[in-house]
Amino acid sequence: MATSREDSSQFDISLEEKDKLVAEVIRYVLFKTHQNSGCPIKRDELTQIITKNYRQRALPAFVIHAAREKLSTIFGYEMKELQRSRPSSANQGRASQQSIADAKSYVIISQLPADVYRKYVEDVNTAHLTGFTFVIVSIVYLAGGKIAEDGLWHHMRRMGLYENEANHPVLGNIKQALEALVQQRYLQKDKVSGHEGNTLFYELAERALDETINKKIKEYISQIVKNDGASSTDVE
Repeated sequence: MATSREDSSQFDISLEEKDKLVAEVIRYVLFKTHQNSGCPIKRDELTQIITKNYRQRALPAFVIHAAREKLSTIFGYEMKELQRSRPSSANQGRASQQSIADAKSYVIISQLPADVYRKYVEDVNTAHLTGFTFVIVSIVYLAGGKIAEDGLWHHMRRMGLYENEANHPVLGNIKQALEALVQQRYLQKDKVSGHEGNTLFYELAERALDETINKKIKEYISQIVKNDGASSTDVE
């Protein structure tokens, strides 16, 4: 307690004021995560909450750090920082064009064991969206991390998912379901100019490139290959 009081005093705010700011940040993170279906929350949004009534330059970093600790110890969530990745074709862009792409954001990830999460936390009504995310990210991963829009829709049509379908019985509007993966930063779009005009590519974004997700994708693909191999053996 003394340490917390001393830490907050360096910003000339009381412990009560610091705790209130931390609570506001946590409330905002939990609400926005639920409201926006897990889309990353920009650091600037959290900074604006903190600097609305305070002007100390280092205060946002201090409050966000405290909020991350409390989310972990009390709520069981890791508030993971993401560094926004840039489309591969933007690597040749000017530095002035990179400021938006380099913006930091956060997502919250449960720290509960998988079996406990499935039993007590996971919403069965959204499990199909998790499956859709995993399959689409795996397709892009197997394509080398980047795939042309036509190529992606080719694979999706083979699964019965069509770009003009607005009332899929499980996913609803298919185009919107795919766009949600862009908003959630599993994928990013990259328009590339060529001799035949512009081609739109889908590329893995920072959440799909995360080590934990990447590991699960590799395990998933290995399991499919293993099962296919077993099926072939059975047929023979």
